[in-house]
Amino acid sequence: MDLEESIEIIESGYEFLLAYAAQGRPAGAETGPGPHARPTIEGMAAAMKFIAEALVNGRTDFEQVIAEDCRKAGAAIGYMLAQDKIGSEMVDNLNASIHLRAVLTDLFLYSEVLEPLGTEEGETTAESMAYDATKTSQ
Repeated sequence: MDLEESIEIIESGYEFLLAYAAQGRPAGAETGPGPHARPTIEGMAAAMKFIAEALVNGRTDFEQVIAEDCRKAGAAIGYMLAQDKIGSEMVDNLNASIHLRAVLTDLFLYSEVLEPLGTEEGETTAESMAYDATKTSQ
């Protein structure tokens, strides 16, 4: 696992968990047809642990913030994984956790610095275009 892969695991895991929470599944043992939340949550936990260890002594203060946020969100995820039964309500509460949201926001910013969209001079794409209040249309 590397840093970029870990970021992708967390971001895509969060998207999966949003959909899972919306299904209204009761808390129960994860048996039968899936998809099940536990494997995704386990992957996110491993990715957060990797990021926390990789950035704890980071070159910037922000990398240290990311490491600490991953540690905090990882604690919530670990608590959830320790439960025998996981349902949509529990997943929804994890999704709402300020700690998990902090990690996501941190990683969105950090990954944009690692690999910005529209990296060529003057290059813009639909994905990299954003509203700029300093520019007015005529």
